[in-house]
Amino acid sequence: MIISILLIAAAYLLGSVSSAIIVCRMMGLPDPRTQGSNNPGATNVLRIGGKKPAAIALLGDSLKGLLPMLLGHAVGVAPAVLAGIGLAAFIGHLYPVFFGFRGGKGVATALGVQFGLYWPIGLGVAAIWLFVAKVLKISSLSGLISMALAPAIVWAFWPDRVLIGMQLIITGLLIWRHRGNIRNLLTGKEERLVSKPD
Repeated sequence: MIISILLIAAAYLLGSVSSAIIVCRMMGLPDPRTQGSNNPGATNVLRIGGKKPAAIALLGDSLKGLLPMLLGHAVGVAPAVLAGIGLAAFIGHLYPVFFGFRGGKGVATALGVQFGLYWPIGLGVAAIWLFVAKVLKISSLSGLISMALAPAIVWAFWPDRVLIGMQLIITGLLIWRHRGNIRNLLTGKEERLVSKPD
């Protein structure tokens, strides 16, 4: 029990480390919370800083979800604890204690959780994201569609009710965090994937 609690707490703290903010500070870029979409995520870093800092931020946000899940597997925790670890890392990204609880929208961290849960799940969700992004070139829509389908992918590869419930909560929170993007999509105002020239 103590190990499970420590793993969940550590996952939240790691999730609270904002890769986008740290990368922008280290590379002399504006705070992503004050530029572009004002979201501390990789897509906004792409807008204000270009591909290299965005790729680093994306990797960092993904690892926040991946590493705690891999650690949970390594110590052999039950699926319920894995679900708690995944949710904690994801919520840490959304509401980071180190950055005034102003976090990102969670797609990259959710993908990290899914890859850490079971790599075919992550691969399936990532493939949907990449396909939609390539066709429609709208990051938010790619994230929304891939995460809306993620519970079905979890069910297909690991049909555990607790893990499916974890993914349903992640999907619900992610949709809530994208409510502004959804309004923009409905009115045709959502920005397409573009980057500042490197």
